This record gives sequence, structure tokens and C-alpha cells, in this order.
Amino acid sequence: MKRKILGLLLSAAMVAALAAGCGSSSSSAGTDSSTSTPSSTETAAASTVASSGDAVTLEFAQWWEPELAENALRGLMDEFEGENAGIKVKLISGPYASTKQQVVAGAAAGTMSDVVGLDGAWVSDFVKQGAIANLTDLMKKNNYDDSQLASQVKLNNATYMIPVVNYVYPVFINKDLMNKAGITKMPTTRTEFREAAKKLTNAKNNVYGWILPLSLEAPNGIQNDVMSWAWASGASMLKDGKPDLTNADVKSAIEFVKALYDDGSIAPGSFTMAEQDKVEEFTNGRVGMMVDSLAHIKTIRKSNPNLNFVVTALPAKDDYTGKRGMPYASWGIGVAENSKHKDEAWKLVSFLMSESVNSKLSTIANAFPGNVNSSPDFTGTDELFANAFATYKAGYPANEFVGLPVAEQLMRSFDEQLQLLLDGRQSIEDTLKKAQTDWEKNF
Repeated sequence: MKRKILGLLLSAAMVAALAAGCGSSSSSAGTDSSTSTPSSTETAAASTVASSGDAVTLEFAQWWEPELAENALRGLMDEFEGENAGIKVKLISGPYASTKQQVVAGAAAGTMSDVVGLDGAWVSDFVKQGAIANLTDLMKKNNYDDSQLASQVKLNNATYMIPVVNYVYPVFINKDLMNKAGITKMPTTRTEFREAAKKLTNAKNNVYGWILPLSLEAPNGIQNDVMSWAWASGASMLKDGKPDLTNADVKSAIEFVKALYDDGSIAPGSFTMAEQDKVEEFTNGRVGMMVDSLAHIKTIRKSNPNLNFVVTALPAKDDYTGKRGMPYASWGIGVAENSKHKDEAWKLVSFLMSESVNSKLSTIANAFPGNVNSSPDFTGTDELFANAFATYKAGYPANEFVGLPVAEQLMRSFDEQLQLLLDGRQSIEDTLKKAQTDWEKNF
């Protein structure tokens, strides 16, 4: 009898030990999306299933799902699961800002989701933390031909992020507000843009000509909404790969932003505003113009189907006649270093980068593909997208922050100096000199 009881106790202990040893491959911070982070019980259960050989559940954290048509990304995941028996994908979705917070927290804690959507500005920090896997190694291990990739984000000759699709950032304009203000021509120069912003602004009715997000927590406004004015006129913030913030072209762009601010044409709250806030203000008809990603067109239309808006190229300096640089950003992808299922995670990455799937994704996302052989189908695309892509083809993609060391910190330090300038606490010369000095420390 004692032996029987002892045997039962040992069996129970073994089951408990097995359960305890099957920790989750990753966990994520909370998200404000309807697709929420799994509970500890759900995660443990998924890991137990994975360890038994029945299935592997990959967590895929990204901001893409809310910006696509309903079930579009889930449909691709279902297709992946159908082709890869034994692998399931759980989407962890939320807006860009909350996804960034979640991924950053996961990187610091070593609990990042198996597969993560990445912004090129995050890569350097994550590599220094040892948070994301070396994709070059995974490609070699799986005999992957990387010549099909349009681009790769590398550090120290190793790839850590692959751009899945690429988005341009034109100017969005509220057509009804333009008509109401008596503006009949889309602005093509800085002078025309400034005059339009003044006419669109009606502070009594809480309507403003332009919007500028300068949150220090998510400082990508420096990339998309500030430096873009320099790139639109063929200028650069770098020289021989080093910071060159004090050059005349960058100074001219900052003077232009300062003039808009002094005019009172910029929506209030810039210093704490993030990209998501900018989109919401434009969607609600409180802003006449904004610089934004084509990715948000569907989000805007879903939230306000009656909003009458168009997109156009960023205005250039009045005397500029060359090709215009248009800011762009990528939906990048990477694999967490803490993932216990890197090979399965790579299968998901390579699936999204395959010629046919990348064609589908770039089509439904209205973006440029990350696979050089992919051909998005824009047949029947509405005039808005047709104009946007025609504008893009007439210029060139410009984003000098991609691949820079600690790119986000560079944006943040410039942001801090720009806020002091806009607040009237220092000159443009001091702003650029201090930012230049700070940037040089990171190169």
C-alpha cells in the first residue's frame, strides 16, 4: 500500500515538474487592441502543447492588423498555418505607439514575442540589448536566398530586420476645409503651404492648418514631420555618413517649421503629441493638413467615411526644381532572441517574404513590396492611391534615419532641442549646434 501511495505521489510530482518546465516561449505587455496578450494560464497551456510535439504557438506582435482590412492579416496567418502543420500563430495587435511600448518592454525583460514587427529606428537599441536574433544566421541555417529581398537592415554585417512592405509619407489635405478657406490650389512650395496653413487655421473653432507630433516617448515626428521638409528639397542631414545638422538646407527647413509655429498654424499640444494623436485630429476634421503614412488611409476612412481628403507631395523650397525626396517607413520584421522556436519563427518570416504572399500583403496594404519579384495588384485602386504612387515615382524615397546608430535617441535629442526653439528659449543656431554635438557622441 505504501509503495502504491509513493508511486502516485511520484507520478504527480513528475506531471507538476513537466508543467513547470514548459514556460512560455515569450510573453507580452498589455495592448489596447481587441487582440489581447494571452493570460499566464493560456501561455503555459500553449507551451505545454508545443513541448508535447503537437503544435508550436508563435506570438506575432505588430501594429499592422489594425491598419489593414478586417481579417486580412489573420487570413494570411490561416494560410501559413495550412501550409505548416504543427505551427499556430497568435496575433498580438495594437496601434503603433502601444506596440512600440510593448516591444520595448519585452526587449528589456527578455519576454519579447517570437516574431515582432519592427521600425528601423528601433533596431540598433535592440541589437545592443541582445533582444533580437541574427537573421543572417537563420537565413544560412535554412538555406534562404536573400537576393530576393529588396532591402535588409544590418548592423555589423548581420541582418536584424527585413522590411516586409514600405510606405511613403505624403501630405494629407482636408479638401472640404480647403474649399471653405477659399484655397483652390494644392500647395507645392513652402510659401504656398504656409499661406494655406494660415487660411485653414480658425482657433476659435479649434481648427488648425498643420499638426506636428513631437512626443519624446515616440519621437518619430522628427523623422516624418520635420526632417522630411529638408529631404523634400533634395537636402541631407548627413555628410559622408556623419551628422551635418548645421548646414544651410537643414537650417532652412527648421526655420520653416518655426515660422509655422510662430504663425499659430500648428495644432496645440505638439510637445506631447504622438503619431496616433495626429491621425485622430485629422480624421476628426480639426486639422487641414498633415504628413502621414499611406497605411492610415483605410483607418481614416473607417473612422470617418465622409471625410473628403486628398494626398500630395511634400512642398519644396520655392526655388527648388530637382526630384523631391519623400519620407518612407517600413513594416519591418524580426525574430526575438528569447524565442524558443526560432526555426518556426523564421518559417513565418520567409512565408511573408515569399513572392506570392508579399504580393498579396503589399496589395492589401497599398504599399511597395519587400520582395523584388513581387508585383502588387493595384488594378482598380482608387484615385487617391494612384496619385500617391505617381507622386512617389516622380521623386525618390528618403529616410536617413534607417540604419543609423541609436536612431530613436538621435530623434529624441533633436526633439528636445527643437522644443526649446519653438518655446522661444534658444535660437536656431544654438538648436542645431547642440543637436550636432549630441549626435556626434553617438557616431
